[in-house]
Formats: sequence, structure tokens, C-alpha cells
Amino acid sequence: MQMENQELIQLLNTAIVKSKEKKIDSTYEKRLSEICKQPAVSAIANAISTLADSEKISRDQAAVQIVETIRELDSIWNNYVMMEGLGKLKELLKDPSENRPH
Repeated sequence: MQMENQELIQLLNTAIVKSKEKKIDSTYEKRLSEICKQPAVSAIANAISTLADSEKISRDQAAVQIVETIRELDSIWNNYVMMEGLGKLKELLKDPSENRPH
């Protein structure tokens, strides 16, 4: 029974992984090529060089710091927008009698 359970779990895990394959956008090479031609990528490259020079760190370290900072900013704003949306939902879902003027 234990072996059968392990086989079923392995089968389930395999199915989960295979189902994700279908969702992967296989045009990533084309998308990557196109985005690398954008002026914003040149600006990021310049920012990497500037940060590396000003902080006396390697360009690799500068690139990592920039990416981590952008990710953190994105995360903070995602959280903010989510909380703002939840706040609005809570207001909408309040008991209607609480929203009436007294």
C-alpha cells in the first residue's frame, strides 16, 4: 500500500510538472531579443556602469543591486495596490446599514 501511494504521488507530481509545460511561453527567445533592443535596456546598462564606478564595485554586483532594488520596488507597490484594493472591497462588502446616513 505504501509503494502504491508513493507511485500515485509521483504520478501526481509528474502531471503537475507536465501541465506547467503547456503554460510556458515558448517565444521567450524572440521576446528576449526584442526587449534587449529597447532603449530602456541601454539605460539600465548605463546605470550599471555608473553604479559600479561610483560605488567601486564590480559591474556584476551593480547589476544585481539594481535588479534587486527594482524587484523590491515592484513588490512594495504590488502589496500597496493589493491592500488598497482589499480596503475598497471591505468598504463595498460592509453591512449596507452602516453606509446609510443617520
